[in-house]
Amino acid sequence: MALADLALSNIWGGLSSDFKKKNFSLYGQWISILTIFLCLALGVANIFHLGPIIVFSIICIVQGLIVLFVEVPFLLKICPLTDTFVNFVRKFDGNLPRCGFYLLNAVIQYLSLTLQATSLLVVAILFTISSACYALAALKHQEYLKSSLDVTGTGSGGALEAQVGEHVVRNVL
Repeated sequence: MALADLALSNIWGGLSSDFKKKNFSLYGQWISILTIFLCLALGVANIFHLGPIIVFSIICIVQGLIVLFVEVPFLLKICPLTDTFVNFVRKFDGNLPRCGFYLLNAVIQYLSLTLQATSLLVVAILFTISSACYALAALKHQEYLKSSLDVTGTGSGGALEAQVGEHVVRNVL
């Protein structure tokens, strides 16, 4: 029970501290994290439609996995991936590149409407909102920030990549 309380307090604490910063890139990141779950869930749910909408369902699942690596960069360090994929994901390390990335993902999912109106529309709308958040951050000349979510429970906050490094150092010592 205490572990669950600690995890929830870290998530809500990180979320609230991010929203207090009033930086649109952080809003875009949190919306994108929500989109990951919806991509996977709605992609699987729409696979059971008969017809060509299955193609967009599979694309949605793949988009969710790619967005997972874009928004949670410490996974690039702990998952065995090719250098080509890692370099591809690192190209989106800024407000404007992410704006374009999410806009392209939104357009792909909006194209699914040409075949059939499905719940994939929700994913397209969230990709559009993420893109708009990153665009607003770029237009307002806000610094590209990453979430201060503290997954370690140490209370130190900071970048997720640094927290992974802290675990490695602790395990070595």
